[in-house]
Amino acid sequence: MSADTAIAQGATSADLLGPIPGGGQARLTVEHLTMRFGGLVAIDDVSFQAADGRITAIIGPNGAGKTTVFNCLTGFYKPTVGRLALHHPSGEFLLERLEGFRTAQDAGVARTFQNIRLFPRMTVLENLIVAQHNKLMRASGYTVFGLFGLKRYRDAEEKAVELARYWLDRTLLTEAADQEAGNLPYGDQRRLEVARAMCTEPVLLCLDEPAAGLNPRESQLLNQLLMFIRDEHKMGILLIEHDMSVVMGISDHIVVLDYGRKISDGDPEFVRNDPAVIRAYLGEEEEEDETAGETAAGQEGAPREGDERDA
Repeated sequence: MSADTAIAQGATSADLLGPIPGGGQARLTVEHLTMRFGGLVAIDDVSFQAADGRITAIIGPNGAGKTTVFNCLTGFYKPTVGRLALHHPSGEFLLERLEGFRTAQDAGVARTFQNIRLFPRMTVLENLIVAQHNKLMRASGYTVFGLFGLKRYRDAEEKAVELARYWLDRTLLTEAADQEAGNLPYGDQRRLEVARAMCTEPVLLCLDEPAAGLNPRESQLLNQLLMFIRDEHKMGILLIEHDMSVVMGISDHIVVLDYGRKISDGDPEFVRNDPAVIRAYLGEEEEEDETAGETAAGQEGAPREGDERDA
């Protein structure tokens, strides 16, 4: 039965995609996502779900299309085909139809990037407050109330500082609050980016290779932070990562891409043992065995040194 036929007969998207590994209520539903750049198909008919209170990792070899998926979800690209439904407390947002800035402002999707994009000359605290500029601008009446220091704005500013200090504490950066962000150690800057994203109070957190370049201790601190966000804030986290120790250590659900196609979708144990995933990362063992067998057969059929003399 085709997907269109199933929908016509009353099946929902959740029915077609099946249960979410690790359980949970779907926060994001991606259906038939396809992204073409001219004749290049970067993403080819990819579907999956991500749940609240779960960490969903998107993995795959270099060039598999992972960041392109993120760019479609966060408004940088408009997908060629596909439905990207974010199930928000205030209603459903179709991300493929939103202007890029509304993905964060209205739908509540926060993102970090492969390369650190902090404001390096601002202090650590200022980086977290500026992430709340939408709330502060509304509270200031778009500068008028703030200019006159009205209570409405003062209260909003106080709450913004309180939220910023909350995430400074959770990221172990309280003592660095007044330092310039660009002067922090690399691992601290990575955690600060996550904290800044959380200060937007998102419903879905998208992290693009947050462990890139981290040493084992820094990776462990990042893992603890992400598990805290998942467990205490019941936040859905969508994660792109090459560090398999991070992926297998904290993920509840893993989606594997290869050449733009989804080749596996399940919990870490299922994905770890999936032959399709093993082939994508390690190559075709059978082909190597056949080549070795042909080489051995050729050697057996070739005359050995001294055979002609014996004849």
